Amino acid sequence: MPTQDEEIARHLREALASGELSRVEGWGKPLPEDAGWNATPEELRMPFKVLKNAGIVPPEVELFHERARLSAALDEAATDEERRELRRCLSDLEQKIALRLEALRTQRTL
Repeated sequence: MPTQDEEIARHLREALASGELSRVEGWGKPLPEDAGWNATPEELRMPFKVLKNAGIVPPEVELFHERARLSAALDEAATDEERRELRRCLSDLEQKIALRLEALRTQRTL
């Protein structure tokens, strides 16, 4: 029984022989680099690429989205008490982001 890699290779050979691959947009051209690829530490590139291809957003990106939501809510806050609470939440979140990014930078692992 062929392995999964052998099956994939067989399908690719068949697609190449039939001309199916040559009709694909971008055939024979280098793949475009993802935004931020060169800025991403080499050890994290593949894990982040796998997450992206699976449609999963890294937790750090979710934290940035939450920060943007809190900032927008702060701009629209109606009372001083609401603004204080939003500033506190934003400060806590920014500290969490800073710690997470520092851990990624120093440990270079997810």
